Amino acid sequence: MTASQMTTRLFAALALAMTLAGCNEKRDPGFQGWVEADMIFVSPDESGRVTKLTVREGDEVKVGQQIYSVDDDLQQADLNQNKATLANAQQTFDRASSLSRTGSGTQASLDSAISALRVAEARVNTSETRLARRKGFAPVAGTIQQIYFREGEMVPAQRPALSIMPPGNMKIRFFVPETELPKLAIGEEVKVTCDNCSADLTARIYFIATTAEYTPPVIYSLDERNKLVYLLQARPSRPDAMRVGQPISVYLNARTPVADKR
Repeated sequence: MTASQMTTRLFAALALAMTLAGCNEKRDPGFQGWVEADMIFVSPDESGRVTKLTVREGDEVKVGQQIYSVDDDLQQADLNQNKATLANAQQTFDRASSLSRTGSGTQASLDSAISALRVAEARVNTSETRLARRKGFAPVAGTIQQIYFREGEMVPAQRPALSIMPPGNMKIRFFVPETELPKLAIGEEVKVTCDNCSADLTARIYFIATTAEYTPPVIYSLDERNKLVYLLQARPSRPDAMRVGQPISVYLNARTPVADKR
């Protein structure tokens, strides 16, 4: 092989290497993340035993749909007692009012009867509210994500009986290096990919952490700054296409070719 041929081949190899390097630079390596959701937890105001579950995990529910019932014996007894007290207070008020009209009663007796009647009415209203809340209704539309207490089990006061996942509460969490932060902004659209998912998935950034996820040293070197990562969160454009806990990849430019992972 002549020197001229060797020189030609060397230039060709260098040109190919530069071309490949340029292609790799244009490809976005992406950032790893996962899918999460802000759950809505539904719980009874007071402790009780679950008497009925009308839903199962994975069921779709609408706003106001009944999803469970808790035993209401104590609340019903309390309501009955307060209704009896209200009936007595009503009789006392009627008698005091009648005596006041004839001049036989005093204003103090009438005022006392009115006060007792109002207190009794308020207690009945409270008892009716407590009784009504023994049935749980869906506060939002969504999917039943998890049931924590089954029929026959005791639910402590203000402990969730089940959780609901509204589609709009789905979010993507991922981390980016400190050097990439200047390229990002709230409201920016990013590309999202996952195994066997549609190729047109996107998300919109709504949160960028102001501090790193770990405590860095006080004095930074250039290498240490490159190791800092910051949490970002984004809302997917198609939450129905994702599942909680699913690993995903995020690409900052939706039109940049995706790097080959093989």
